[in-house]
Amino acid sequence: MKNALQLLTGLLVVGDVSLVFAESSVHSPAVGTESLKTGGQNIEKLPDIEVAESVEKAATFSGSTAVIDKQTLERDQVFTVNEALRKAPGVFVRDEEGFGIRPNIGIRGQNPFRSTKVLFLEDGLPFNFAPYGDNDIYYHPPIERYDGIEIYKGADLTQFGPQTLSGAVNYLTPKVPTKPGGFASFTGGNRDYLNGHVRYGGMFNDIPGVDSTGGTIDYIHKEGDGARDNTFAKLDDVNLKSIVDINAKHRLTLRGDFYQEDSQSTFGLTEAEYRSFGSRYNPFKNDRFTTNRWAASATHEYSFNTDATLETSFYWSGFHRDWWRQENQQPTDVVGCGTAFRSARMNGEAVNVDTDCPWVRGRLRDYETWGVAPTLHAKHDLFGVESQLDAGFRAHMETQYRRTEEGTSGTARSGTRSEFQERFAEAYSGFVQNKFIWRNWTATPGVRVESVGYERLNKLNGARGGSSVTEPLPSFAMTYSPIDEATLFFGVHRGFAPQRVEDTIGADGNSVEIDAEKSWNFEFGVRGRPLLGVKSELALFHHDFQVLTALGTVGGNDSPVAQGSALFEGVEFFNRVDLGDVFGWNHNPYLQIAYTWLPTAESTSAFRCMLRSNGTPQPESSCPSGNVYGSATGKRLPYAPENLLTATVGYAHPSGFDAHFETVFVDQQFGDFMNLQSGAQHPNGASSVEALSGQYGKVNEYIVVNFATSYKVQKNLTLHVSLKNMLDNDYLVDRVRGMLPGSPRLMQAGIKYEF
Repeated sequence: MKNALQLLTGLLVVGDVSLVFAESSVHSPAVGTESLKTGGQNIEKLPDIEVAESVEKAATFSGSTAVIDKQTLERDQVFTVNEALRKAPGVFVRDEEGFGIRPNIGIRGQNPFRSTKVLFLEDGLPFNFAPYGDNDIYYHPPIERYDGIEIYKGADLTQFGPQTLSGAVNYLTPKVPTKPGGFASFTGGNRDYLNGHVRYGGMFNDIPGVDSTGGTIDYIHKEGDGARDNTFAKLDDVNLKSIVDINAKHRLTLRGDFYQEDSQSTFGLTEAEYRSFGSRYNPFKNDRFTTNRWAASATHEYSFNTDATLETSFYWSGFHRDWWRQENQQPTDVVGCGTAFRSARMNGEAVNVDTDCPWVRGRLRDYETWGVAPTLHAKHDLFGVESQLDAGFRAHMETQYRRTEEGTSGTARSGTRSEFQERFAEAYSGFVQNKFIWRNWTATPGVRVESVGYERLNKLNGARGGSSVTEPLPSFAMTYSPIDEATLFFGVHRGFAPQRVEDTIGADGNSVEIDAEKSWNFEFGVRGRPLLGVKSELALFHHDFQVLTALGTVGGNDSPVAQGSALFEGVEFFNRVDLGDVFGWNHNPYLQIAYTWLPTAESTSAFRCMLRSNGTPQPESSCPSGNVYGSATGKRLPYAPENLLTATVGYAHPSGFDAHFETVFVDQQFGDFMNLQSGAQHPNGASSVEALSGQYGKVNEYIVVNFATSYKVQKNLTLHVSLKNMLDNDYLVDRVRGMLPGSPRLMQAGIKYEF
């Protein structure tokens, strides 16, 4: 903590303490036809661009936030959500399959495995298919679908929940244009990449009894090869939004979405395979991941007057997933590919999955989620002090249908059923907070209460069990603006994440003694705009976990589950400089930096293995003396790199030309609690399955350089070219389920026509 405070003090002395993404142009109101000077460019604005909405929250928050706006997403030709989120400080995104459809996102040092520590929202509504009972993310829509991303990391998290441990990501769907219009774009590239995107929408005023109504329709098709052999992906996404302005007091917003994916998705390589065949090798050509998702929501806004609004939202989603995989690298599979096949992989010998591994396991999942959430926003005077009240309630229901089937060939898509379960979560939550505004100060006390009930039914043996948890989550935030150009902020809140259904109720129906995750989170920082064309933010954070659940790093797998205590401390820094605005130039050289320093990410206790789902202890081979291998006080936690940096330098010409380079640096990180340099150091010996599996050891630091350029040929026509990983660096990103590489060089070019 001392080092972090020294760095914070030093940066404050240097000056240039200016930011928040949240003050970026994504929050600019619609304007009439005019020429606006932005970043040294004269940009012609069309009249009445978009209908104002209330889904953007970051600009109203007291704590640390970041906004990645529409202009940034388009300018950088962002290929995946991973590329987008790396532009925000404090966010660590780990690649997996190369297409960004199963992102691994961690905020402020949290393990990014399956994004289990992050809350996902879409226009402020829960986004994931089971945020209470199973927060793993196995689905992510194409990033092109969104017009902005907000990242929340402070005490304001308690407005949402249930995941308040580290941060939330709120995706902003396209606004409805006031006048009919849209665009069509096409992008192609190497590795058989194709991307077609069409959007159209507008508002109309000719419906009797309604002030105005309108909407947008957005369709995206993407396909191409992933980061390795046999990892082709194809997906389609259709998104609908409609706004009905009934009158001055009532507005109704309707949303609908359909997503489908057909991809080849599998696990990683052993140490020997990685050395013998290179990082792109993947023999599992039969592995298949198919999914579809339907979703709908409705939000009614009622304005009592100019100072009070009641928003009531209903949301529903249905998610179906079939994942068929052949070999799981488990040394004790009763049904599997056999020891000879496994030994060949461990020794780096080529295998034939059709003849050497005549077996497949299908993990078949269906989720249904729905909820209702009324929220009141009101300006008022309390004790003679100007105030802003926010209060809300949510009822949320989840159902999981889970089957596992064992097939007798690599291409089988049915087989003997080995698991058949139903899992339920019923959650009720409420929050209230009041922002007091006095001169240059604001103070916002608040509290959230989460109450969750679980149930699990094993349909193979009839066992049924239940469990529940209730937790109050207090918060407090404060800001002080000594000058117009800078704001100091402070926040503290109770971090919380509920247990998964499978962790708190065993397959035998009995309750398992496992705690919800809990922490105390503190942050202090400063943000501002010291000069026209300069914005930045500096934040110090301290997250003290009394209970932290470890997944994806225990025995190299996501089972067994383990819990312990931990401490995370660090500094985030963001700075954006547009020299065109600073010096009044028409040409605009610009620089942007997002940096995270995480000097402390350590265990403050050993991580103890929880009971297995059948209620029995974990085997000694996985958990010696009941603890995770190598887990001890003072050890650095897995997948917590000390330094993260994304730096961009570019140039924008007033004619509509833009070109920039982006450099991404990710520091070294450990893949296990033992902090091994390589699997050869594993206590079970260099010849053991565990040591050779590729799941243990260090992930070395790496650098990726990207380039993007675009040119507006005419008012409605833009051409763009990009190079991702332009130096074609071959680097490792993950070891959780074997060694996985980052994407190779990607060359993409496209055209966008607006109408």
